[in-house]
Amino acid sequence: MPWNNHDYPPSMKNLDSDVRKKAIEIANALLDEGYEEGRAIPIATEKAKEYVAKHNPHKERYEVKPHEDGWQVIKEGAERASFVTESKEKALDRARELSDKYDTAVVTYKEDGSKQSD
Repeated sequence: MPWNNHDYPPSMKNLDSDVRKKAIEIANALLDEGYEEGRAIPIATEKAKEYVAKHNPHKERYEVKPHEDGWQVIKEGAERASFVTESKEKALDRARELSDKYDTAVVTYKEDGSKQSD
């Protein structure tokens, strides 16, 4: 069964919406070519990240970063957080909402402040 924007592999849940859309498109094409799901998903995810980065490098970003009170959602380059919460999960949910609303990307950081790979 082909994936779509409402039904896709759980591993694509945390991807930026643009990356997820492209990954679904690529994964479906790979499945049509006979690839196994376990192989198609990581290939599609990596290729989608490359595609989106190349075709939209100036897209605004919301960053999910550690904050003294837990986790923050902050627009790249801003001085103040848009949202602060005690859990990373809640911060990610809010960042995704903002990303969908304003057509921006989401960049996630680890607790140590380094960028997290998706």
